[in-house]
Amino acid sequence: MTRHQQILIITGMGAGLFSALFGVGGGVIIVPILVLAGGYAQKRASSVSLAAIIFIALWGALAQGAFGNVEWGAALLVGIPAMAGVAFGIHLKHRLNTVVMQYCFAGLLAVIAVILVVK
Repeated sequence: MTRHQQILIITGMGAGLFSALFGVGGGVIIVPILVLAGGYAQKRASSVSLAAIIFIALWGALAQGAFGNVEWGAALLVGIPAMAGVAFGIHLKHRLNTVVMQYCFAGLLAVIAVILVVK
């Protein structure tokens, strides 16, 4: 197994763990690790993350649903409009400079961290 494959497998395991514990995994775990340890460009890393989320979210939703923890109506009210947000985000991503995207992403994570600590 190559180092690259090991990074991908460990990243996936971490994303699944953090997804189950905190509801995060794709953007917060996968993207930074792929950029920093995997040598991926920001745009490629976010695209890999979106594809991986299909499997993470499906498995997590089914498992949480089995425990009765999912409000399926609320999930639809969040998920369906999110698809429009994804379409706009992809359109925007292809027009933004990678460095600008990295700074925006780092800023977003920092703001979220501060809000979580303050609240």
